Amino acid sequence: MITVEQLYEKLRPIRVGSPLCEFTREHCAQLLPTIQRIEDLKKEKNAIILAHNYVAPEILYGVADHTGDSYGLAKIARQSPAEVIVFPAVRFMAETAKVLSPHKTVLDPNPNGGCSLADGINAGDVRRLRQEYPSHTFVCYINTTAEVKALCDVCVTSSNVYKIIEAIDNDNIYFLPDKLMGQNVIDHLASKGVKKNIAVYDGTCYVHEEYTPEAIDFVRLGDPQVNVLVHPECHPRVVQRADYVGSTSGMLNHVRESSGDTFFLLTECGLTGILQSEFPDKRFIGSCTMCKYMKANSLEAVLAVLENPQPHQIIELSSEVQKNALRCVERMFEYAEPGQARPA
Repeated sequence: MITVEQLYEKLRPIRVGSPLCEFTREHCAQLLPTIQRIEDLKKEKNAIILAHNYVAPEILYGVADHTGDSYGLAKIARQSPAEVIVFPAVRFMAETAKVLSPHKTVLDPNPNGGCSLADGINAGDVRRLRQEYPSHTFVCYINTTAEVKALCDVCVTSSNVYKIIEAIDNDNIYFLPDKLMGQNVIDHLASKGVKKNIAVYDGTCYVHEEYTPEAIDFVRLGDPQVNVLVHPECHPRVVQRADYVGSTSGMLNHVRESSGDTFFLLTECGLTGILQSEFPDKRFIGSCTMCKYMKANSLEAVLAVLENPQPHQIIELSSEVQKNALRCVERMFEYAEPGQARPA
Protein backbone atom coordinates (compact mmCIF):
# COMPACT_ATOMS: atom_id res chain seq x y z
CA MET A 1 0.00 0.00 0.00
CA ILE A 2 1.40 3.38 -1.01
CA THR A 3 2.04 5.93 1.75
CA VAL A 4 1.22 9.63 1.71
CA GLU A 5 4.90 10.47 1.30
CA GLN A 6 5.39 8.02 -1.57
CA LEU A 7 2.31 9.35 -3.36
CA TYR A 8 3.42 12.92 -2.80
CA GLU A 9 6.90 12.22 -4.19
CA LYS A 10 5.31 10.85 -7.38
CA LEU A 11 2.74 13.62 -7.80
CA ARG A 12 4.73 16.62 -6.54
CA PRO A 13 6.73 17.24 -9.76
CA ILE A 14 3.61 17.36 -11.95
CA ARG A 15 2.93 20.87 -13.25
CA VAL A 16 1.02 20.75 -16.51
CA GLY A 17 -0.81 24.04 -16.26
CA SER A 18 -4.01 22.76 -14.67
CA PRO A 19 -5.03 23.23 -11.02
CA LEU A 20 -6.39 19.66 -11.21
CA CYS A 21 -2.79 18.47 -11.46
CA GLU A 22 -1.16 20.26 -8.52
CA PHE A 23 -0.62 18.11 -5.46
CA THR A 24 0.29 19.01 -1.87
CA ARG A 25 0.94 16.58 1.00
CA GLU A 26 -2.46 17.51 2.38
CA HIS A 27 -4.15 16.68 -0.91
CA CYS A 28 -2.35 13.33 -1.07
CA ALA A 29 -3.44 12.55 2.50
CA GLN A 30 -7.05 13.25 1.50
CA LEU A 31 -6.73 10.80 -1.42
CA LEU A 32 -5.33 7.97 0.68
CA PRO A 33 -8.56 6.55 2.22
CA THR A 34 -10.10 6.17 -1.25
CA ILE A 35 -6.92 4.56 -2.53
CA GLN A 36 -6.86 2.17 0.43
CA ARG A 37 -10.47 1.12 -0.15
CA ILE A 38 -9.78 0.51 -3.86
CA GLU A 39 -6.73 -1.59 -3.02
CA ASP A 40 -8.78 -3.68 -0.57
CA LEU A 41 -11.48 -4.29 -3.18
CA LYS A 42 -8.92 -5.27 -5.82
CA LYS A 43 -7.65 -8.04 -3.54
CA GLU A 44 -11.15 -9.10 -2.56
CA LYS A 45 -12.38 -9.35 -6.17
CA ASN A 46 -9.15 -10.45 -7.90
CA ALA A 47 -9.24 -7.26 -9.94
CA ILE A 48 -6.63 -5.22 -11.75
CA ILE A 49 -6.76 -1.63 -12.91
CA LEU A 50 -5.44 -0.76 -16.37
CA ALA A 51 -5.09 3.00 -16.84
CA HIS A 52 -4.29 4.85 -20.04
CA ASN A 53 -1.49 7.41 -19.93
CA TYR A 54 -4.00 10.26 -20.34
CA VAL A 55 -6.03 9.72 -17.15
CA ALA A 56 -5.58 11.72 -13.94
CA PRO A 57 -2.22 11.36 -12.14
CA GLU A 58 -3.80 10.19 -8.88
CA ILE A 59 -5.22 7.17 -10.74
CA LEU A 60 -1.95 6.43 -12.54
CA TYR A 61 0.18 6.63 -9.40
CA GLY A 62 -2.38 5.80 -6.74
CA VAL A 63 -4.21 2.66 -7.87
CA ALA A 64 -3.24 1.57 -11.39
CA ASP A 65 -1.59 -1.84 -11.69
CA HIS A 66 -0.52 -1.11 -15.26
CA THR A 67 -0.33 2.09 -17.27
CA GLY A 68 0.41 2.55 -20.93
CA ASP A 69 -0.91 3.12 -24.43
CA SER A 70 -3.73 1.28 -26.18
CA TYR A 71 -1.51 -1.47 -27.58
CA GLY A 72 0.34 -2.26 -24.36
CA LEU A 73 -2.81 -2.28 -22.26
CA ALA A 74 -4.62 -4.51 -24.76
CA LYS A 75 -1.85 -7.10 -24.39
CA ILE A 76 -1.95 -6.92 -20.60
CA ALA A 77 -5.75 -7.31 -20.59
CA ARG A 78 -5.40 -10.57 -22.45
CA GLN A 79 -2.51 -11.98 -20.44
CA SER A 80 -3.64 -11.07 -16.93
CA PRO A 81 -4.94 -13.85 -14.65
CA ALA A 82 -7.25 -11.35 -12.92
CA GLU A 83 -10.97 -12.13 -12.97
CA VAL A 84 -12.00 -8.46 -13.09
CA ILE A 85 -10.52 -5.69 -15.23
CA VAL A 86 -11.27 -2.07 -14.36
CA PHE A 87 -10.31 0.17 -17.27
CA PRO A 88 -10.11 3.90 -16.48
CA ALA A 89 -9.78 5.27 -20.00
CA VAL A 90 -12.56 5.53 -22.59
CA ARG A 91 -15.28 3.07 -23.55
CA PHE A 92 -13.68 1.60 -26.67
CA MET A 93 -10.62 0.53 -24.68
CA ALA A 94 -12.76 -1.33 -22.17
CA GLU A 95 -14.55 -2.99 -25.08
CA THR A 96 -11.22 -4.06 -26.57
CA ALA A 97 -10.27 -5.62 -23.23
CA LYS A 98 -13.54 -7.55 -23.28
CA VAL A 99 -12.91 -8.69 -26.86
CA LEU A 100 -9.55 -10.11 -25.76
CA SER A 101 -10.83 -11.49 -22.45
CA PRO A 102 -14.44 -12.59 -23.04
CA HIS A 103 -14.63 -14.67 -19.86
CA LYS A 104 -13.47 -11.84 -17.60
CA THR A 105 -15.61 -9.11 -16.10
CA VAL A 106 -14.59 -5.78 -17.65
CA LEU A 107 -15.76 -2.61 -15.92
CA ASP A 108 -15.85 0.91 -17.36
CA PRO A 109 -15.83 3.49 -14.54
CA ASN A 110 -15.92 6.50 -16.87
CA PRO A 111 -19.17 8.52 -16.71
CA ASN A 112 -18.25 10.16 -20.03
CA GLY A 113 -16.34 7.48 -21.91
CA GLY A 114 -16.80 8.90 -25.38
CA CYS A 115 -14.13 9.66 -27.97
CA SER A 116 -14.48 12.00 -30.94
CA LEU A 117 -12.90 9.33 -33.15
CA ALA A 118 -14.86 6.32 -31.91
CA ASP A 119 -18.12 8.28 -31.82
CA GLY A 120 -17.63 9.52 -35.37
CA ILE A 121 -18.27 6.20 -37.11
CA ASN A 122 -20.67 3.32 -36.55
CA ALA A 123 -21.34 -0.14 -37.91
CA GLY A 124 -23.79 1.18 -40.51
CA ASP A 125 -21.12 3.51 -41.88
CA VAL A 126 -18.69 0.62 -42.27
CA ARG A 127 -21.24 -1.60 -44.02
CA ARG A 128 -21.92 1.20 -46.51
CA LEU A 129 -18.22 1.82 -47.10
CA ARG A 130 -17.51 -1.88 -47.65
CA GLN A 131 -20.05 -1.88 -50.44
CA GLU A 132 -18.44 1.22 -51.92
CA TYR A 133 -14.88 -0.16 -51.63
CA PRO A 134 -15.27 -3.94 -52.17
CA SER A 135 -11.63 -4.54 -53.15
CA HIS A 136 -10.13 -2.72 -50.14
CA THR A 137 -8.72 -4.16 -46.93
CA PHE A 138 -10.45 -2.29 -44.09
CA VAL A 139 -8.05 -1.14 -41.39
CA CYS A 140 -9.50 0.39 -38.23
CA TYR A 141 -7.67 2.42 -35.64
CA ILE A 142 -8.14 1.02 -32.14
CA ASN A 143 -10.17 4.17 -31.36
CA THR A 144 -13.33 2.47 -32.62
CA THR A 145 -16.18 0.53 -31.03
CA ALA A 146 -16.21 -3.26 -30.94
CA GLU A 147 -19.05 -3.23 -33.49
CA VAL A 148 -16.87 -1.31 -35.94
CA LYS A 149 -13.88 -3.58 -35.33
CA ALA A 150 -16.11 -6.58 -36.01
CA LEU A 151 -16.69 -5.30 -39.56
CA CYS A 152 -13.03 -4.51 -40.32
CA ASP A 153 -10.14 -6.75 -41.36
CA VAL A 154 -7.36 -5.61 -39.06
CA CYS A 155 -6.97 -3.22 -36.13
CA VAL A 156 -3.99 -0.88 -35.58
CA THR A 157 -2.72 1.42 -32.85
CA SER A 158 -0.56 4.53 -33.01
CA SER A 159 2.45 2.36 -32.14
CA ASN A 160 2.10 -0.03 -35.10
CA VAL A 161 -0.06 1.64 -37.77
CA TYR A 162 2.81 2.38 -40.19
CA LYS A 163 4.24 -1.11 -39.90
CA ILE A 164 0.95 -2.93 -40.34
CA ILE A 165 -0.41 -0.98 -43.30
CA GLU A 166 2.90 -1.35 -45.11
CA ALA A 167 2.86 -5.12 -44.46
CA ILE A 168 -0.70 -5.74 -45.70
CA ASP A 169 -0.62 -7.64 -48.97
CA ASN A 170 -3.43 -5.67 -50.56
CA ASP A 171 -2.44 -2.33 -52.12
CA ASN A 172 -6.02 -1.08 -51.69
CA ILE A 173 -6.59 0.07 -48.12
CA TYR A 174 -9.48 1.82 -46.45
CA PHE A 175 -8.33 3.41 -43.17
CA LEU A 176 -10.78 4.63 -40.56
CA PRO A 177 -11.69 6.76 -38.71
CA ASP A 178 -8.76 9.21 -38.36
CA LYS A 179 -8.14 11.20 -41.55
CA LEU A 180 -5.03 12.91 -40.13
CA MET A 181 -3.38 9.65 -39.11
CA GLY A 182 -4.39 8.23 -42.48
CA GLN A 183 -2.66 11.06 -44.31
CA ASN A 184 0.42 10.61 -42.12
CA VAL A 185 0.50 6.95 -43.14
CA ILE A 186 0.22 7.93 -46.81
CA ASP A 187 3.10 10.42 -46.42
CA HIS A 188 5.24 7.92 -44.52
CA LEU A 189 4.82 5.19 -47.11
CA ALA A 190 5.49 7.64 -49.95
CA SER A 191 8.77 8.66 -48.26
CA LYS A 192 9.79 4.99 -48.37
CA GLY A 193 8.75 4.57 -51.99
CA VAL A 194 5.82 2.32 -51.03
CA LYS A 195 2.78 2.87 -53.24
CA LYS A 196 -0.64 1.99 -51.89
CA ASN A 197 -4.09 3.25 -52.74
CA ILE A 198 -5.31 4.44 -49.34
CA ALA A 199 -8.76 5.92 -48.83
CA VAL A 200 -9.49 7.54 -45.47
CA TYR A 201 -12.55 8.32 -43.39
CA ASP A 202 -13.24 11.90 -42.29
CA GLY A 203 -12.71 11.61 -38.52
CA THR A 204 -10.37 13.41 -36.13
CA CYS A 205 -9.31 13.51 -32.48
CA TYR A 206 -10.57 16.83 -31.18
CA VAL A 207 -7.49 17.22 -28.95
CA HIS A 208 -4.78 16.45 -31.48
CA GLU A 209 -6.30 18.25 -34.47
CA GLU A 210 -5.94 21.62 -32.74
CA TYR A 211 -2.13 21.60 -32.73
CA THR A 212 -0.50 23.78 -35.39
CA PRO A 213 2.95 23.88 -37.03
CA GLU A 214 3.17 27.53 -35.99
CA ALA A 215 3.19 26.44 -32.33
CA ILE A 216 6.29 24.34 -33.01
CA ASP A 217 7.96 27.21 -34.87
CA PHE A 218 7.25 29.54 -31.96
CA VAL A 219 8.71 27.14 -29.39
CA ARG A 220 11.82 26.56 -31.50
CA LEU A 221 12.42 30.32 -31.69
CA GLY A 222 12.78 30.35 -27.91
CA ASP A 223 14.81 27.14 -27.75
CA PRO A 224 16.28 25.82 -31.02
CA GLN A 225 17.44 22.65 -29.23
CA VAL A 226 14.00 21.65 -27.98
CA ASN A 227 13.01 18.07 -28.83
CA VAL A 228 9.52 18.03 -30.37
CA LEU A 229 7.44 14.88 -29.84
CA VAL A 230 4.21 14.47 -31.80
CA HIS A 231 1.38 11.95 -31.79
CA PRO A 232 0.39 10.60 -35.25
CA GLU A 233 -3.19 11.83 -34.73
CA CYS A 234 -1.85 15.35 -35.39
CA HIS A 235 -2.00 17.22 -38.71
CA PRO A 236 0.64 16.13 -41.26
CA ARG A 237 2.21 19.60 -41.25
CA VAL A 238 2.73 19.20 -37.49
CA VAL A 239 4.14 15.69 -37.90
CA GLN A 240 6.57 16.94 -40.56
CA ARG A 241 8.14 19.35 -38.05
CA ALA A 242 8.61 16.75 -35.30
CA ASP A 243 11.81 15.17 -34.03
CA TYR A 244 9.85 12.07 -33.01
CA VAL A 245 6.41 10.74 -33.97
CA GLY A 246 4.82 7.93 -32.00
CA SER A 247 2.43 6.59 -29.40
CA THR A 248 2.38 7.77 -25.81
CA SER A 249 4.56 4.84 -24.71
CA GLY A 250 6.87 5.52 -27.62
CA MET A 251 7.24 9.13 -26.51
CA LEU A 252 7.98 8.04 -22.95
CA ASN A 253 10.70 5.69 -24.16
CA HIS A 254 12.09 8.37 -26.45
CA VAL A 255 12.48 10.78 -23.53
CA ARG A 256 14.03 8.02 -21.42
CA GLU A 257 16.65 7.28 -24.07
CA SER A 258 17.27 10.86 -25.21
CA SER A 259 20.32 12.86 -24.20
CA GLY A 260 18.27 16.05 -24.56
CA ASP A 261 16.91 17.94 -21.57
CA THR A 262 14.04 20.00 -23.02
CA PHE A 263 10.94 18.57 -24.69
CA PHE A 264 7.78 19.91 -26.30
CA LEU A 265 4.97 17.33 -26.43
CA LEU A 266 2.02 17.63 -28.77
CA THR A 267 -0.41 15.18 -27.21
CA GLU A 268 -2.86 15.08 -24.30
CA CYS A 269 -1.15 16.51 -21.24
CA GLY A 270 -1.57 13.41 -19.10
CA LEU A 271 1.63 12.15 -20.68
CA THR A 272 3.44 15.36 -19.79
CA GLY A 273 2.50 14.76 -16.16
CA ILE A 274 3.95 11.24 -16.26
CA LEU A 275 7.18 12.52 -17.78
CA GLN A 276 7.46 15.32 -15.23
CA SER A 277 7.11 12.73 -12.47
CA GLU A 278 9.48 10.17 -13.98
CA PHE A 279 12.12 12.63 -15.20
CA PRO A 280 12.13 15.59 -12.77
CA ASP A 281 15.53 16.75 -14.03
CA LYS A 282 14.23 17.28 -17.57
CA ARG A 283 12.13 20.21 -18.76
CA PHE A 284 8.77 19.89 -20.50
CA ILE A 285 7.30 22.98 -22.07
CA GLY A 286 3.98 23.78 -23.67
CA SER A 287 0.37 24.20 -22.65
CA CYS A 288 -1.96 21.67 -21.08
CA THR A 289 -4.46 20.23 -23.55
CA MET A 290 -6.81 17.89 -21.71
CA CYS A 291 -9.12 15.25 -23.18
CA LYS A 292 -12.51 15.77 -21.51
CA TYR A 293 -13.27 12.08 -21.99
CA MET A 294 -10.10 10.70 -20.41
CA LYS A 295 -10.18 13.25 -17.60
CA ALA A 296 -13.76 12.25 -16.72
CA ASN A 297 -12.22 9.28 -14.87
CA SER A 298 -11.72 9.72 -11.13
CA LEU A 299 -10.70 7.75 -8.06
CA GLU A 300 -14.26 8.05 -6.79
CA ALA A 301 -15.63 6.52 -10.01
CA VAL A 302 -13.12 3.67 -9.83
CA LEU A 303 -14.16 2.97 -6.24
CA ALA A 304 -17.86 3.08 -7.11
CA VAL A 305 -17.54 0.64 -10.00
CA LEU A 306 -15.64 -1.82 -7.80
CA GLU A 307 -18.13 -1.53 -4.95
CA ASN A 308 -21.33 -1.72 -6.97
CA PRO A 309 -21.02 -1.79 -10.78
CA GLN A 310 -24.10 -0.60 -12.62
CA PRO A 311 -25.36 -2.58 -15.64
CA HIS A 312 -24.15 0.07 -18.12
CA GLN A 313 -20.65 -0.11 -16.62
CA ILE A 314 -20.28 -3.85 -17.26
CA ILE A 315 -19.05 -4.45 -20.80
CA GLU A 316 -21.21 -6.95 -22.67
CA LEU A 317 -20.84 -7.87 -26.34
CA SER A 318 -22.94 -10.09 -28.58
CA SER A 319 -21.32 -13.39 -29.59
CA GLU A 320 -21.10 -12.24 -33.22
CA VAL A 321 -19.43 -8.93 -32.39
CA GLN A 322 -17.14 -10.70 -29.92
CA LYS A 323 -16.01 -13.30 -32.48
CA ASN A 324 -15.48 -10.91 -35.40
CA ALA A 325 -13.87 -8.13 -33.36
CA LEU A 326 -11.46 -10.68 -31.87
CA ARG A 327 -10.47 -11.79 -35.38
CA CYS A 328 -9.77 -8.16 -36.28
CA VAL A 329 -7.64 -7.51 -33.18
CA GLU A 330 -5.83 -10.86 -33.50
CA ARG A 331 -4.76 -9.82 -36.99
CA MET A 332 -3.10 -6.79 -35.42
CA PHE A 333 -1.01 -9.00 -33.14
CA GLU A 334 -0.09 -11.25 -36.07
CA TYR A 335 1.20 -8.30 -38.09
CA ALA A 336 2.79 -6.44 -35.16
CA GLU A 337 4.53 -9.44 -33.62
CA PRO A 338 4.90 -12.07 -36.35
CA GLY A 339 6.01 -15.50 -35.19
CA GLN A 340 5.13 -14.96 -31.54
CA ALA A 341 2.74 -17.46 -30.02
CA ARG A 342 -0.42 -15.93 -28.66
CA PRO A 343 -1.28 -16.68 -25.04
CA ALA A 344 -4.36 -18.79 -24.47
